[in-house]
Amino acid sequence: MKRYTSTAIALHWLMAILIFGMLALGFYMQDLPLSPEKLQLYSWHKWAGVSVFLLVLVRLAWRLTHRPPDLPASMPKLLQFAAHAGHLALYALMLVIPLSGWLMSSAKGFQTVWFGVLPIPDLLDKNKELGDLLQTVHMSLNLLFAVVIAGHIGAALKHHFIDKDDILTRILPRHSKEN
Repeated sequence: MKRYTSTAIALHWLMAILIFGMLALGFYMQDLPLSPEKLQLYSWHKWAGVSVFLLVLVRLAWRLTHRPPDLPASMPKLLQFAAHAGHLALYALMLVIPLSGWLMSSAKGFQTVWFGVLPIPDLLDKNKELGDLLQTVHMSLNLLFAVVIAGHIGAALKHHFIDKDDILTRILPRHSKEN
């Protein structure tokens, strides 16, 4: 069985954990009343967003220099196309969502200071209407992301339990020296 590299596996699962946490935190904090705790959650969300954005750049660089395993030859061409399109959508959303958040924060007049230390320059001047529009864009992209992730997980589980191929196992961390 051809597997992903250890680095690709580590990046995949690290980002999966971070993204699930980011989505959960984002949906949780949006309706909280204004408070110091809410502002702290927003700061953490923005710090994590910058970190995820940087990690996806690392992940893309790794993927461009380390070819992933081929899909099974027995997989119909239409499903291979769907798998590639799904991965493309995941990568695009991992790039666009943090950028939309950064643009939104800039337009709303809230500079991001990564881990409270490194100020990230604003990309836009303060503009309430644009900030509100970008907030809607950011939320919509995250809802789309949740749907694409659900499809990704569903496809992996289908391959494992119905097709009984190695699609899922080749991205799982190794559990023994035999793998």
